[in-house]
This record gives sequence, structure tokens and C-alpha cells, in this order.
Amino acid sequence: MAKGKVKMKTNRSAAKRFKVTATGKVLHKKSGKSHLLRKKNRKTKRHLGKYKEIFKGFYSHIKECIPYKF
Repeated sequence: MAKGKVKMKTNRSAAKRFKVTATGKVLHKKSGKSHLLRKKNRKTKRHLGKYKEIFKGFYSHIKECIPYKF
């Protein structure tokens, strides 16, 4: 391997869970949409299907896990 440059590995589970937008925001799917859906109303299920931005304090950790998405 060349001296100085070390290629980082992407954390594959993080790459599947997080999405980075063109403006640099990190999004994730909301939890609670996999089972026990009969007791949740239509509006709740609709909102659970959308993506949500991650808290800014976690960005540095996410950048370590998926360095090539930024």
C-alpha cells in the first residue's frame, strides 16, 4: 500500500440506514413501521414512512461510518 494514504472501510450497516442529501443533511427512516400496524391510525403510518433528519450532534460519528457519502 502507498505510504501515507489509508483507505477507510465503509460501515455497510450504516450505509444502508442513512442517506446524505445534496446539502449535506443526514436522513434516516423512522422506526415503528414494521409490525403492530393495526393499532396505529392511517396518519401515524403515513408519517412513519417518511425520512427524518438526524440530530446534528451525531454527524461526526456518521461521517466516520460512511466517509464516502459526504
